[in-house]
Amino acid sequence: AVVSTQSTGAKESIVGTNQIKNSVQRSIRSKLIQTYPNIEEYISDILPKKVNLKVVKCQDHIELISTDTEPLFFKKRDGPFYPTLRLLHMYPNMLPKVQVDKGAIKFVLSGAHIMCPGLTSPGAQLPEDCLPSDTPVSVHAEGKENALAIGHMKMSSDDIKSINKGIGIDNVHYLNDGLWRIDL
Repeated sequence: AVVSTQSTGAKESIVGTNQIKNSVQRSIRSKLIQTYPNIEEYISDILPKKVNLKVVKCQDHIELISTDTEPLFFKKRDGPFYPTLRLLHMYPNMLPKVQVDKGAIKFVLSGAHIMCPGLTSPGAQLPEDCLPSDTPVSVHAEGKENALAIGHMKMSSDDIKSINKGIGIDNVHYLNDGLWRIDL
């Protein structure tokens, strides 16, 4: 359930916009807290109860949860909601962090998935505790403060360390992709 965000970016990619009912907002809020436990203390700031939220439907079955001006979360089809990078930069502890080495930066910023060697080489970092596969993560670059991508663990962090081959993390959203540039 990887989200291809290359096609979102222009107004032409937006298929429709609908206001979200309060009952649905509550449901989304509880799903987000369940998926991202670290978000609970910020959820009132991120999704205030008095703000009208919208669901913006885009091409390629991508849905955005947004305010009038800012996309906050996105998903593809029935996949999980992911925070946008702009939101992640405001609340950096929302997702577990992984770090790629300097050599992987240009590939990640062009939308490539993250290979295991880019996560295990000197300069890269995986958390001490094992992250299971299917975990959303924020992808940071060696020597940089903010996340450059949001990824979806394709294998556990222990498997990434031991196998050290193939794709370790699917790149679902990265700096300057269509979702980063979208204009609501």
